[in-house]
Amino acid sequence: MTLPIYQHPTMTVLVDDSPSFLHSLRYQLGPGFPSIGFSDAGAAIAWLREHGAAPAALASLLSPSVDTYTLAPQPYNIALHVEQVCGIRTRPQRFMTPSVLVVDYSMPGMNGIEFCEAVHDLPCRKILLTGVADERVAIDAFNRGLIDRYVRKSDAHALDRLEAELTQLQEGYFLAQSESLRLLLALHDFSFVNDPAIWGLVRELGARHKIVEHYLYKAPPGFLMYDRDARPWLLAVETEQSMQAHFEIALDGGAPASLLEALEQRRVVPNFSDGDGMYSKVAHKEWHRFTSPTLTCHGRELYYWAMFALDPDALEGRVDSFAEFLRRYAGTA
Repeated sequence: MTLPIYQHPTMTVLVDDSPSFLHSLRYQLGPGFPSIGFSDAGAAIAWLREHGAAPAALASLLSPSVDTYTLAPQPYNIALHVEQVCGIRTRPQRFMTPSVLVVDYSMPGMNGIEFCEAVHDLPCRKILLTGVADERVAIDAFNRGLIDRYVRKSDAHALDRLEAELTQLQEGYFLAQSESLRLLLALHDFSFVNDPAIWGLVRELGARHKIVEHYLYKAPPGFLMYDRDARPWLLAVETEQSMQAHFEIALDGGAPASLLEALEQRRVVPNFSDGDGMYSKVAHKEWHRFTSPTLTCHGRELYYWAMFALDPDALEGRVDSFAEFLRRYAGTA
């Protein structure tokens, strides 16, 4: 159980030659699974090609390090630009990202297996809808890696099964986007993304605050989170080592004795938002505004954490809300 470095609501793409079936399925899935339906396979493939690539921001997460003195690239050292992850939240079209494709096997002209072969290179997960007689075909397609799941239309609990698979595969989509960065994150201050205890904490806080999207945050390390109405929260996650760094920087910066004592005793988690998350003179007299009482999470190590409600206007870039997206979206082609 590990966390994707970012996750937001996405689009489920439904492909079936029956418009009435598509309409019924979209209605049954409801706003919990925003979807777009296609009764024409060619139009569906074209739409997936247009919207299905991984965000360009991920490609810029890594670059060769630059020597501080010579400014020359260091090709054997890699710089990790975590701030690029948060940039995804400002993309107005992020909710249109197709994370899961649901396609009927029995279609004229191009069956579901042929459809999955045509879009095999795209990162979206794939579910095949089958009849009882098509199960062997579905198992073969699964073994060949063409599909990730199959659901029999005739099953009594087919909708429940489909919703459960959609939930798992949507998270799997984002986990796959994060996979290549996990080892690098472990070498920096973000090893908590690989800790099941933090996975549980994020899920618990997400349910409590009705969070629908999160993004790995750089300073302080943690997750920037949004609810349906784009209200932002920051989950700051600190370790013993990083809390000691906060104390030492505050000490060197001439912080008030009351703040130094609170940091040394690990009673507060800081978020000095005017710079890199560390103490600065701006917060000298009102440091209480930039801290929150410490809570702890016991995982592979002891984490100190706090949840901060943020001012949307203090964050860079406009963030469109998921609620507004649902109000204006139609979604059948």
